[in-house]
Amino acid sequence: MKKPVFIALIAILLPVFALTQKSANAGEPVNVYVSIPPQSHFVKAIGGAQVDISVMVSPGQNPASYEPSPRQMVKLARADIYFAIGVPFEGAWLDKFAEVNPAMRIIHMETGIEKKPIHRHSGHHKTGQSQEGIKDPHIWLSPPLVMVQARHIMAGLTSLDPANTADYKKNYAAFITRIVKLDTALLRQFSDIKSSQFMVFHPSWGYFADAYGLDQIAIETEGNTPKAKDVTSLIQTAQKRDISIIFVQPQFSVKQAKIIAKEIGGKIVQADPLAENWEQNLKQVASAIKEELK
Repeated sequence: MKKPVFIALIAILLPVFALTQKSANAGEPVNVYVSIPPQSHFVKAIGGAQVDISVMVSPGQNPASYEPSPRQMVKLARADIYFAIGVPFEGAWLDKFAEVNPAMRIIHMETGIEKKPIHRHSGHHKTGQSQEGIKDPHIWLSPPLVMVQARHIMAGLTSLDPANTADYKKNYAAFITRIVKLDTALLRQFSDIKSSQFMVFHPSWGYFADAYGLDQIAIETEGNTPKAKDVTSLIQTAQKRDISIIFVQPQFSVKQAKIIAKEIGGKIVQADPLAENWEQNLKQVASAIKEELK
């Protein structure tokens, strides 16, 4: 559906959505909406049986270009709370979500987190090209930053559903303990690496790199396909650094990554930043990166 037609349809249906809106009733799960799958993992960890979670962006979809469906907008009219995280589509849609459901609380999980400019080279090595003014939204890939986000989830749920405050706080404390355990394990895992640079197609792993003393080298930045001279430079960098793996994600074409992998005699490895099983996903990606850095 073309965007102008979609917007017109939503405008027509807004009064209908408003009539179907309802608030959370005592004894019923809190109706939660989140933007991306990892948030679902966080909210479930803290909300437990007291929450019913819906996710806007499905696996394989791109949060940068995503548009919600009319069916999602209908369901959103019944939501009690929306946890935003600062992904690109929210800038165009959060105000519309509020119009559809004025009673729905919108909690910004990214509050208090300083976002950094997207760099082709990031992490502890502050060299490379950056896009000033474009901030990296991938804050959910850093366990220390997820601790901040978890606090916002707990506060949002307790303010909306005070009757279950004790459960939310208990679950929150248990989740923080899990995050600390994961963070400690990852710090130990990368404590003896010989090299810090790993190559990715899209620069999703900057905050992860910052947390563990790594440096991502990105092929593309914010959808900009690298020019021929950039590809040549990336190939030379990969050869110089003995890089043999390029990490890609299912939301983007891997054509350029395949070209570089072929030239360096390397391979493509999937590393999905939007995987819902957040803890297991970070462990698997960390193991793949560590193997590359040996």
